[in-house]
Amino acid sequence: MQLTGMTWNHPRGYDPLVAASHAWRERTGVAIEWDRRSLQDFESYPVRVLAERYDLIVIDHPHVGQVTAEACLQPFDLTAVGEIAQASLGGSFESYHLQGRQWALPIDAAAQVQAWRPDLLAAPPASWRQVMRLAAEGRIACPLRPPHSLMSLYTLVGLLGGTPQVGGPDLFEPERAAVAYHLLAALADCLGGHAFDQDPIDVLEHMAEGGAGIVASPLVYGYVSYAHDGFRPARIAFADLAPVGEAGPRGSALGGTGLAVSALRDQAEQATAFASWVAGRTVQAGLYAQAGGQPGHAAAWEADAVNAPAHDFYRATRTTLDQAWLRPRHNGYMAFQGAASERLNHGLRSNEQADPVIADLNRLFRQSL
Repeated sequence: MQLTGMTWNHPRGYDPLVAASHAWRERTGVAIEWDRRSLQDFESYPVRVLAERYDLIVIDHPHVGQVTAEACLQPFDLTAVGEIAQASLGGSFESYHLQGRQWALPIDAAAQVQAWRPDLLAAPPASWRQVMRLAAEGRIACPLRPPHSLMSLYTLVGLLGGTPQVGGPDLFEPERAAVAYHLLAALADCLGGHAFDQDPIDVLEHMAEGGAGIVASPLVYGYVSYAHDGFRPARIAFADLAPVGEAGPRGSALGGTGLAVSALRDQAEQATAFASWVAGRTVQAGLYAQAGGQPGHAAAWEADAVNAPAHDFYRATRTTLDQAWLRPRHNGYMAFQGAASERLNHGLRSNEQADPVIADLNRLFRQSL
């Protein structure tokens, strides 16, 4: 028997699933062939189209409202995955739960954190003021390609002590969101136009080049691959978010991935068995992490054997992840995320004031509900 799977095109998204699939074939005789899509496609491509072709699909949690409405995924039995639910990092498990059903299992946990070059800085920036000093010197990078500019606005609102309202009618409280917008605009002014073409992988690849001159990224999704010695010419370290005010590292826009099972194919039982196994404690803290994955299970984040080769990547960012903010997941959110990111970037590029931009983002959100 052979299953098909779709994941995203980065060693962190691909290598651990291939390694787990080899072990699964030895255990069960069931083979799984994995295809890859770009990070941009992962963040925007319709899941239903993938569910028509693949038995297993790695998804982003904001798609959950859409896939629930389309009935293209097979929900998991909550009683069978209770251990995984109990070991959730922050809102990772909850992020795939909607309308009383569990639509995917977290296999990868991430949030926006800080990245920094330990060979060029003695420590990561300890405040937003330090971030901006480095930015003024041209030593900071930050991805602003949609949807990452919007993710950064979300995170800055959280760092200022706010919480965007996922139930609406408005997503943003205008006054606090305006402060966050001005912080992001000041950072964008220091970065240059190329930032609007960069996603997190682009930024981390650039940082990891010898002599790149970039010493930190204050708002970027953590990628454990770059924390390992030898992955790229220069190693990148990761840390909790630099505080903006008194709130500390709270409110980062939750990322990560979940493994879902297609309801439109005829191998759902076998696919569910694999997904439950690969999301469980033993595989996550063992084979999955060893193969370059960024586990979604708390046991892996706490394990010395997982932290040591990654120079404490997990412990250094755990507080941010546990306090991360869960994005909206209603059917209509994905269209909003795309339109809002483009509107935000237009405002940042053209030096617009905050009020009309935030008003438009709230209008777009109301229309999405």
